[in-house]
Amino acid sequence: MDPLYIKLALGGIALLASIGLFFGIGLALAAHKFAVEINPKVEAVKEVLAGAQCGGCGFAGCEAYAEAVVTDPDVPPNLCFPGKASVAEAVARITGKQMGAVEDLVAVVHCARSIRKDYQKYDYIGYGVCSGANLAFAGPTDCQFGCVGFGECAANCPFQAIAMDENHFPVINEETCVGCGQCVKTCPKGLITLVPKKARAIVRCSSRDPGKVTHQICAAGCMHCMSCVRACPAEAVGLVDGVIRIDHQKCLAYGPKCEEACIKACFMVHAIQPHSRQPLFQVEKRHEPTEQEALAL
Repeated sequence: MDPLYIKLALGGIALLASIGLFFGIGLALAAHKFAVEINPKVEAVKEVLAGAQCGGCGFAGCEAYAEAVVTDPDVPPNLCFPGKASVAEAVARITGKQMGAVEDLVAVVHCARSIRKDYQKYDYIGYGVCSGANLAFAGPTDCQFGCVGFGECAANCPFQAIAMDENHFPVINEETCVGCGQCVKTCPKGLITLVPKKARAIVRCSSRDPGKVTHQICAAGCMHCMSCVRACPAEAVGLVDGVIRIDHQKCLAYGPKCEEACIKACFMVHAIQPHSRQPLFQVEKRHEPTEQEALAL
């Protein structure tokens, strides 16, 4: 072989090796200069979190929460709802923060349509999500404050804790629900809230219409008669923005149980043992006028 070719080949190899060495040293220096220091506490928190990536903590995933709870003194250690008390204790131990109270919460739908069948006011033709249908005259249900029924809450539940029944109404499984709050954010009408699992009573109606208007549509709807407010010995029931609400902390803090007072005050709206799958009251079917009665009107 010609010695000239050998020299050229060796020169090319040497040149490529020099270029590779130059860029390798440059990358090594850049990696050292711009290296992100890993906080061992963040890694430790990530290891103990439930890893559900549900977003119930208010952060974009478990890693974001782990970094925030370690670096931000105002972020509490008990925001991992799927992990509950055991994870909260572990995070508090790693971060050195005060754990605070951890309460088991469950989602509740504040609507009485679950026991009704004749609730449709028009045929909806469009994209089958609650937020979309709600833009068309508050949805196809006759109550403008009631559940739309397209199951957007069920589709967005990361734990499959919500199922739609035969009446297109969300049924929440309290055993599977971890209280992450994704369904609360999803419902376009704000019908879902998180309540303590040991809550004594809830309100099954969110109508802001006058009692007469509500009762013409739904026999289970709130009449706004305020009898529940007057009957509550703990002063835990009140009218908030046109809707009856229960302060569960006051309710639970009250000594003697007062379920009987709740039932007597409003047996149609307040549901004792709120997570029962069976309705605690029956609703009479509205009388539909006959053809002769309609003509007479």
